[in-house]
Amino acid sequence: MGSLAVGTLTGTHVELEPLRVEHIDAIAVAGSGDRSTFTWTAVPADRGEAERYVRGLLDDAAHHRVAPFVQRRRTDGTIVGCTRFMDPHWPLGRDDPDEVEVGGTWLNAEAQRTALNSDAKLLLLSHAFDVWGVQRVAVCTDERNAQSRRAIERLGARLDGVLPKHRRTHQVGVPPHLRNTAVYSIVDDDWPAVRDTLRRALSGR
Repeated sequence: MGSLAVGTLTGTHVELEPLRVEHIDAIAVAGSGDRSTFTWTAVPADRGEAERYVRGLLDDAAHHRVAPFVQRRRTDGTIVGCTRFMDPHWPLGRDDPDEVEVGGTWLNAEAQRTALNSDAKLLLLSHAFDVWGVQRVAVCTDERNAQSRRAIERLGARLDGVLPKHRRTHQVGVPPHLRNTAVYSIVDDDWPAVRDTLRRALSGR
């Protein structure tokens, strides 16, 4: 098994900074405002939840299961959310992963529908394909999350299928259960077109 170690990724609008314990307070603040858009997403609502969230991700990172980041808005340095690489696979025996998922992504209400999301996706996918040389990036969501699915499809990702009772749901107000997961992917052959789509979105074209 190889490593998922990644340094800070810097874009035009956002900086993806590797998650640290020192980020707990800022993550608590980022998740504590308007939570109406977090219906399908696990987002910590207070400091206690933020601490459990961060320490859990750091434990996963120590075992090469994830590479988590905070999303820091470059205009003012504010942490506005999180994202991560997850579920890596090394079937070809390389040091770098051959397949990885981009997920666990959330932004607070004021950062949503801004250029930050496209910028972050471009940073993550560029690192996966151009630095690691992965052949496939998965992007997954709850089958019922229509808004997320539309956003994934706009990227140019392809629907691979729906896995029944695949992962624990994070649906607000519903007891924990296993959700059906819509699995999308971008393979290395698709990457140039997806990269162009993200660049056009960032340039306003």
